[in-house]
Formats: sequence, structure tokens, C-alpha cells
Amino acid sequence: MSRFWSTVVKGLTPYVPGEQPKLANLVKLNTNENPYGPSPKALEALRGEINDGLRLYPDPNADRLKSAVASFFGDIEPRNVFVGNGSDEVLAHVFLALLKHDKPILFPDISYSFYPVYCGLYGVAYQTVPLDDAFAIRVGDYAKPNGGIIFPNPNAPTGRALPLADIARLLDANPDSVVVIDEAYVDFGAESAVALVRRYPNLLVVQTFSKSRSLAGLRVGFAVGHADLIEALERVKNSFNSYPLDRLAIAGAVAALEDREWFDRTRQAVIRSRTKLVADLEALGFEVLPSGANFVFARHPQHDAEKSALALRQRSIIVRHFKQPRIDQFLRITVGTDEQCAALVGALRDITASR
Repeated sequence: MSRFWSTVVKGLTPYVPGEQPKLANLVKLNTNENPYGPSPKALEALRGEINDGLRLYPDPNADRLKSAVASFFGDIEPRNVFVGNGSDEVLAHVFLALLKHDKPILFPDISYSFYPVYCGLYGVAYQTVPLDDAFAIRVGDYAKPNGGIIFPNPNAPTGRALPLADIARLLDANPDSVVVIDEAYVDFGAESAVALVRRYPNLLVVQTFSKSRSLAGLRVGFAVGHADLIEALERVKNSFNSYPLDRLAIAGAVAALEDREWFDRTRQAVIRSRTKLVADLEALGFEVLPSGANFVFARHPQHDAEKSALALRQRSIIVRHFKQPRIDQFLRITVGTDEQCAALVGALRDITASR
């Protein structure tokens, strides 16, 4: 700690991202990256932007991308879309622009661990709402005074998804609060709340290109909501960084949205692999929570999760283990290719056989 640090920095507890080890022959199942590459059309669009035009600033409004997002969903307009440098940046602007009020915001006790970090950074009061014994969100628990509500759907790291009807019920119970649905994993088995945006002016939906569109390395995210909510985000963005998306990111993201065939093919491949992975894990005695994401959350009644994660690592397979109360006996396992999943299951078969 330096005497030159500001007071706010001294009090921060930063988010810890998933490990990105530089090891050869690694089965990497710890950060929920898509095992399949980006759309070939997206890669072609990226290559097309590597020219003399890079001497010029990109479009600060990323109008092409906003129009492409609106076209993809079909029932919204570009003025209902905000874009940013990954959904993490979009969420950061959301906390400052829409969730900083006198009353505390609400989010699950087991959820995306960046939420309390944003609260610490921006001085946002918050309360956590416990998931039930099956690690599901109970909508009725959010029917109390609050300064806003945010949660992932499907939730992370549990993978459980909330039906659209329950989200509508939550919105009906909180007409005076902004409700933010963080849909990083929605394309792998949940219903998007974008369908509700026209009905609820207090709803904001956040998505990313990192998961279902295999562009985690490009850093593109977006939000969809009422124009008044979008204006608040634009005000914060233009007070922070007018050019969050470069020319390559805009071109690649637009092409990825337009290539629906690749999008559907690869996400369905992940869903099929997840179904088999769940069955294989259950056959080994694991309890696996229902997942609508590109990962599963599993625990074994007879084997310590931290020790199992270490044993996997010794076999060049890495998964994510959280030491957080209530979930310290779970492993979060990214759904990889069928070959990667088979390697994982084979290693876990050996580990669980040794008592």
C-alpha cells in the first residue's frame, strides 16, 4: 500500500478473474470460453479492418453494431441499444448510472462476484438475497424496498435459469426499481428478457459476445432497454471513454450477429455436449445442478471439491473452484468439446475411484 493511493483504492477488493495459465496440452475448463471458434465471417470482417483506416478513430456511437443488435432481436430499435468494451464495462456503467441510489440494491448471495466489487468502487449500498436450498432464485424474496435489482440469468456460478414468467413477475413487483438481467449465458438454454423490454421501462438486459459468439478475446458487450435507461449509460460512457469499441471489434461483432447459422450450430453443439457431460458426471455419483449455461456446477458427496480440482490440475485439466460458503464443495466446469469432456470424465473416474 502506497501513501500516494487515494482513499477509495485502499478500500477496494478487486475482482479475481479466472486463471489463464500458459501451459501446453491443457484441457482448460475454468473460464467458460466457447470451445468452438468465432464465425468465419466474423474473422473475415476482422481481417478486412486491418488497413490504413486504423489511423482514424472508430465511430464513437458504434451505430452499425447498434443497428445489428436491433435487427437480430427484431422488436427493438437502435436507440434501445448500448454497447461497450465487454459486458463487464457495460455493467460497470450500469452500476454508476442506474443503481447508485439511497436504498440498497439487491442481488443473490451466490452470484457473479463482480457485483460487490462494483458496489465498492462506486459506493453503492447492497444487500444479498439468499438462494433457496436448491440454489434457485426466489422471486418473492425481491419484493421489498430496494434501489435496484441485478442478477445473471442463468445465474453464475450455479447455472440455474429463471423462466421468463418469473422475471415478469419480479418486474411487476418492482415498478419503481431498475431491474438488470445479466444474460451472459442465456443462449445456451434460457429465455432472453429482451422480449419484455417494450412492456417494462425499468428493465435493462445485458449480454456479451464472449460466450455464445466465441469472441471473448474481442471484448464486446451490449445492453437493451428503454431509451431513457440507454441515455443514462451513454452519459456515463461519454464521461469516461468516448471510443470503447475499436474498428475491429465493431466489424467482428456485426458479422457475428449476422451469421446466425454459425451461432445456432455452435451453441447447439455445446448444449448437446452439456447433456452428455451431465449424464456422465451423474454416473460417477456427482450431484449436478440444472444448467442453462455453457458450464455445469457439480459436487460429489464423498470427495472434497478443492482436492478434486487439484487432482485434475495434476492431470493438466483445470476447472473453477470457489471457496465461498455454501458452494465450497462444488466445481464449476466449462462445457468443452466432446474430447475435452471425455478427458475430464476419465480423470474424475480415476479420482473418485481412489478413496
